[in-house]
This record gives sequence, structure tokens and C-alpha cells, in this order.
Amino acid sequence: MAKRDLRNSLTAGDTLEVVVDNVAHGGIFVARTEHGVVFVPEALPGERVRVEVSRVQKSFAHSELLEVLEPSSDRVEHFWPEARLDRAPDHRAGGAEFGHIKLAKQRELKTQVLREAMQRFGGVEADARVVAAPGDNDARGLGWRTRVRLQVSEAGRQGPFAARTHNVVPVSSLPLAAPSIQRDALLDERLVGAAIVDYVALADGSTDIIASEAGAEAGRSDTIVELVGDREFQLDRAGFWQVHREAPALLTDAVRRAIDVSLADPKAANLDLYGGVGLFAAALGDLLGSSTRVTSVEGNEIATDHAAENLAEWVGAQTATASVQQYLKSTLERASAAERDRFRAATVVLDPPRAGAGEPVIDLLADYAPAQLVYVACDPVALARDTGLLRARGYELATLESYDLFPHTHHLESVAAFRRA
Repeated sequence: MAKRDLRNSLTAGDTLEVVVDNVAHGGIFVARTEHGVVFVPEALPGERVRVEVSRVQKSFAHSELLEVLEPSSDRVEHFWPEARLDRAPDHRAGGAEFGHIKLAKQRELKTQVLREAMQRFGGVEADARVVAAPGDNDARGLGWRTRVRLQVSEAGRQGPFAARTHNVVPVSSLPLAAPSIQRDALLDERLVGAAIVDYVALADGSTDIIASEAGAEAGRSDTIVELVGDREFQLDRAGFWQVHREAPALLTDAVRRAIDVSLADPKAANLDLYGGVGLFAAALGDLLGSSTRVTSVEGNEIATDHAAENLAEWVGAQTATASVQQYLKSTLERASAAERDRFRAATVVLDPPRAGAGEPVIDLLADYAPAQLVYVACDPVALARDTGLLRARGYELATLESYDLFPHTHHLESVAAFRRA
């Protein structure tokens, strides 16, 4: 029987009363109505809410939340005044879409999304639970962002976009930002002519502030230093670095735990893919010792240059500026039999972008055939899809840890270990 076409019964602008059923990937919630599935933001399972339909497709519709008629016991007042429901949807600050939910419930919902994704797309029953980062358990989940990007309105006011729009919402505070950013942010100033403002909390307690003009490249090429334990990492101030204050150290430890030392060979052709400035290559080197051979592969040339400096203490460390797919393909094509043996003895760490590694890279990794892979993931569905691909190519999920490194948002971070079956 053909599914009902929602476009025959709903149009943008319609208002509905719906009961929210469940959470879905992406921080959205699901209501099943007489018309069909309606996606609802800023809600909670079990709530009765009033929504306005914003977009209708054949099999589902999107909406904006107007009013909570029967609230969940897990609902709290949003910590950010500019994101509360007393504002129109296109005037609510985006970037904290779970800010109306108790922290413990947020982690339950993220755990549910992770487990359902791993079962549906990865074919595995994962018992991992999303846990708080150090310092976040008893706190309100605020003050953790060491990097903040704000848009600038035509009037020079700063703020995030409202969710699902390009409407700048001026804000008077940044509760998720690190204390130094909260202290130094220029929220009261009019920055006419700027398009974007980047704030970076530096290790010395100061704040780097860069306002970029419309059409200009955001940021500038300056070197800053981040500390992870006693180790220094050089990086470009506009380059990628984990946002949560505890994330670099926490993920370094998680990667080390995920590596089975009995399978690891310092002399193998070990890889750090999507390596950035070498954070996880250093974790591997610290674990396996000064003779560790590892190549950090990264597409950004500036990051690769910094990785070479950050990994200089390991004589066997190398860097390559290339796409991961290109690097693996060319390495495999020219490999000798002896090099193939080093591939099979390797430990591979990969930290792909939000879309995941994807089938072409997974196919090449299967040809590389390392003894183990450690996968750092910022998206549970992408991780689950790649898990399914790896399992079909002879690898099994050995361990999975997940962390709430983005409190008050739907995002989470996971570290998964795969061994050759």
C-alpha cells in the first residue's frame, strides 16, 4: 500500500497540536500524527505541543515549536534568555538546541540515538553510554567552549543564527563559552562592516578576537599553542582544535585505551588519518615509545606543517599533505610485499569529518588491512554506517566509548576500536 503524501493534507503555515513520540538524529523530535510524521525541534518525548508547519515533503513535515501544552518533567527553562520559547522561532538563538532539557536527560537521549544508529546502520547492539566530560557532571554544562564564532548583523550586532535560518540573533551573553571569552567578548560593541567574529580562549587565559570583513577569509595565519597535559601542540589560530576544554586530553586517553597494545607494532606502517596537527599521532607515539613509526595524513597544508613540528621527537614520524583517499590509494598502488606486511601489522587512528570516512576510504582501509583501527567520531550515524562497512570487510567492533563533549546540543563524540576478525 502506498504511503500517504503529506503534501495533500498539510501546507506551510498550518498549526497543529501533536504529542511528541521520540528523539531522532540531529537534535529533532518526532511526532506521529493523523497526517504522518512531523518533526519538532525544542521538544521532549511525551510532550503535547503546538507547532507551526514550516516545510512539507512527501513522507514527512518539519515544524517550529510555538507552545508547550503539557511539558515533560525533564524540561527546564532554557539557560540562555535569547533562546527561550517566549521569542518567535526565527529570533531564538541557535547552537544550544538541548538547552531546555535536564543534563542527565540530554545524555540519555544521546545514548538512545547512538545505540539505535549502531543497531540500524552498523548491525551491532552497542551498550555504550554517553557520559559527561570531567567537570561537567555536577555543573550546569556551561563554560566549556574554547572557540566561539558569531555572525554580525547589518547593524553590527553579534550573535548566532537562529536555528534553520540565516537570521542573526544579537545576544548579551555567551553562557557556553569559556570564562575568558565571556569576560572579553565585545558583545556591547557595534562591529559595522564585519561579517564574522571568532573568539579563541588561549592557554594563557587570554582571548584571541578576530573580526573578519564580509567576503574576507575568516581568521588569520598565526601560530598559537595548546596544552594537553605537559605536551605542547602548535596550531594555526584559525585551524581545527577540539572545542570542549577537556576534549583533547579526554580523547587522547580514550584513543590510548582503545589501542590493543598486544596487536600494536611500533615499526609497522601506523597511520593517523585526518590527522590535523598530530594530536592522536602523539597519543600513539606516547603509548608505543620513541621508536614509533607513524604517518599523519591531513589535507590542510598549514596543519601538516604544525604536525611535523609537534611530532618531531619521534624520528619515525612523518606527515603527508593529501586527502586520505588519495594517500591510501597511492600508497597501496606502489607497496612492495614487505610494505604490505607492515600495513597488516599497523594500527590506524582516524578522525574523519562529520560525514564519516565513507565507502571509498573504508574499501581502501580494508585493502590496507591493518591489525586494528581506532575511529574517533563526532556523528553517531556516520560512525554506525562506517561500522557496517567495516564489519562487511572483516572487522569487528571491539570497544566503544562515548562522551558528551557538547552539552546543551545534540552532538556527541565517540571512540570506537575495530579488530580484524
